[in-house]
Amino acid sequence: MEKDINGRVIELVLGDITRQDVDAVVNAANPSLLGGGGVDGAIHSAGGPSILAECRAIREAKGECPPGEAVVTGGGHLRARRVIHAVGPVYSHYSAAEARRLLRSAYETAVALAVENRCASLAFPALSTGIYG
Repeated sequence: MEKDINGRVIELVLGDITRQDVDAVVNAANPSLLGGGGVDGAIHSAGGPSILAECRAIREAKGECPPGEAVVTGGGHLRARRVIHAVGPVYSHYSAAEARRLLRSAYETAVALAVENRCASLAFPALSTGIYG
């Protein structure tokens, strides 16, 4: 466990993100927000149908969530009270510089939403490392 100069703690945990007892988990979402495989599928499965219902409502109101952006839903049946659905880039669709910019934006947007939603603890998976390359 590491503390920064502001007393914040960064802890690396190897485990099931759906079982983390935190204020919010970050979902490695796809732009559709409708679930998928990997982390996205696990969060939707463990969290239950309310997460998908909220994602559908967001899609109706705003459309898909583009790479580099994120949206928030409730945590459903998860221990976390919120899920922040962050969309990272598919690396083969972008130049290396643009992919890095979008990935950074996905992480930064997720943290900003956590702050906005008063989340003191946050669990992140590695974004854009599975099927997204």
